Amino acid sequence: MPSQGAAPSQSAVPGRGTARIQGVGPTLIVLYGVLGVVTLLGQAIYRLTPVALEALGQLSQPQAAMLLGWTLFMLYSEGYRGFQKRFSPKVVKRALHLAAHPRPLFVLLAPAYCMAFFHATRRGLITAWGVTSMVVSLVILVRFVPQPWRGMIDGGVVLGLAWGVVTLLYNTWVGLRGGDITAPSELPNSSAQLTAS
Repeated sequence: MPSQGAAPSQSAVPGRGTARIQGVGPTLIVLYGVLGVVTLLGQAIYRLTPVALEALGQLSQPQAAMLLGWTLFMLYSEGYRGFQKRFSPKVVKRALHLAAHPRPLFVLLAPAYCMAFFHATRRGLITAWGVTSMVVSLVILVRFVPQPWRGMIDGGVVLGLAWGVVTLLYNTWVGLRGGDITAPSELPNSSAQLTAS
């Protein structure tokens, strides 16, 4: 019978406040998965920021007011609702699950695994691939929008993505310390039962 105050083992459920990933290997798996996603977001921020900054010097007063409204909308819808409440916790929770139950191929493709591009519920797969397809389509369409409108659109997107990066890093810190991450992991039933056991 374990003594009181004993450290939780890795067999406890990651992301529920009862498990703390221990060891260099599992920690590296989590970091590889999450930082791979952060890198993708960072690349988008890097590409879009110059376009957004270029537009700032071309705005009329009505356009500046529209930019403020658009920015607030994107911070709430993309940053808070999209990333903070859904995407970021899910990515980290899946990374913690992968670290606790590693499979070589899944570890190799950890960033894609964390984003639920495979080994996920039907809903998770539809969401991951559907949202990605929609974002790619919008990126292509926005390229044909003239300045300053394109920069205004990109500015709101950049701030939402930046919020996403911050929430990903914060959730990773919480998860690695054994904190509670409340989000569906979108794992198939077999994996979800393994996690709960």
